[in-house]
Amino acid sequence: MARGGAGDPDDGVELLWQEGDGEPRPGLSLGRIVRAAVELADADGLEGLSMRKVAERLGFTTMSLYRHVPGRDHLLDLMRDAVIGLPGTIPSEGAGSGPAGGAGGWRARLEACAREGWELRKRHPWVAEVRGSRRVPGPNAVAHYEYMLSAVSGTGLTPAETIAVVGLVARFVDSEAVRLAEVARTERLSGVSEEEWWGARDTLYARLDRYPTLSYLWEAGGYDEPEDPFEFGLRRVLDGIEVLVQERDETRDESCRTCGAPIERAASGRPRAYCSRACQQRAYRKRTSG
Repeated sequence: MARGGAGDPDDGVELLWQEGDGEPRPGLSLGRIVRAAVELADADGLEGLSMRKVAERLGFTTMSLYRHVPGRDHLLDLMRDAVIGLPGTIPSEGAGSGPAGGAGGWRARLEACAREGWELRKRHPWVAEVRGSRRVPGPNAVAHYEYMLSAVSGTGLTPAETIAVVGLVARFVDSEAVRLAEVARTERLSGVSEEEWWGARDTLYARLDRYPTLSYLWEAGGYDEPEDPFEFGLRRVLDGIEVLVQERDETRDESCRTCGAPIERAASGRPRAYCSRACQQRAYRKRTSG
């Protein structure tokens, strides 16, 4: 296996989903490695993270780290799942509570998830840089995903729409966090703040008066007190989801998916999809029989 490369994804699953280190003991452990790596990334960003630097921080040789984790890529997955599992990251009412019983309904729960994710990325900007379509999720990431799905499930959205809604919110948070990480990285490397750098671009601003709309918005004060991009974007995303939920609620088919018989709407909890247990079992057997 190549040192520091992507490695075998199944090895990543085993690392992420194994039980804890057990009883604390002296010496090197996977937990100590991950904690040291998180501290390094928090201080210096991902560009300052390497297996060698983690080993030096812990007072061990680099090769000793490879006995616990195959390489940097697997370490990043472990780091990400570790910070997602820190207290306050997953809302406390738990993944099992249905949306109808959750405080404030689906919107409040989904918004809380987005804000927790945003605060996490502000504390650990490097999380937004751990990207890729084939990163193996750990138990904390899956628990967070489950909670977000449960917040929307039962609203009348189709299963595919439920998954798409959660993906939309998650990608919005990630996209805002990527810019946050880029700003932090550039300021760290240059020693110049974002405000100072743009404030010194007079040669650019002198050329913008030929653009009437831009000039009007500038002169009207549109750039003096800009909207907070996260707050503005999150409201607009949730507003759009709410329109879809309302549409589905108005047109919800309240008939049994198996026999077509009418279903009495439940007073609380998730809406029923079948008129009886027998119809539910018939649908299950049909799905599993292929």
